[in-house]
Amino acid sequence: MSRQCYEKLRALRLAKKLSYKELALKLGLSTSYYWQLENKKKNLYYETAKKIASYFKLKPDDIFFD
Repeated sequence: MSRQCYEKLRALRLAKKLSYKELALKLGLSTSYYWQLENKKKNLYYETAKKIASYFKLKPDDIFFD
């Protein structure tokens, strides 16, 4: 996954003024997993991207691609 994808995740979260813990809770993900996503320690899979995109009212492709 591209570096831009991880940067998009962080930018989307910060635009809503959420901590990674708050967003993880809203998405039903563990805080450690979400932190690892943003910090390039874990891969972002499509099912998780769908959850995140849905929360931000986007399509998963908006996260993965420019």
